[in-house]
Amino acid sequence: MVLLTVFLCGAAAGALIVRVSNSLGAPRVAANAPQWKEGQRELTITLLKKELNLTPAQAQEIETVLDDFVLYYQNLQGQMDDWRNDGKKRIMVTLTPEQRTKFEKLLSNRSTALR
Repeated sequence: MVLLTVFLCGAAAGALIVRVSNSLGAPRVAANAPQWKEGQRELTITLLKKELNLTPAQAQEIETVLDDFVLYYQNLQGQMDDWRNDGKKRIMVTLTPEQRTKFEKLLSNRSTALR
């Protein structure tokens, strides 16, 4: 119960940040950012409704919080992608053409090893 409370508080805080950031401009969402997997949203909501005996109003509020949390996560992923790309560009400017080739190879090997 404590874990669920902590999660929901975090999700609510995230939702607030997302709503504030959305009001300041269109959010940048990464193309590869995680989203609800097919059917997973409904399974999660159904499980919470059943296990917690939620009222319809509670269920609706929790759905909103969870959806906001997923959007918040997507926004963070987009920001992280921007930082990575910016860092890579800044490194590339510093390197010689030969070093750039080696650097690209290192990055390629690293991304292949992480898959």
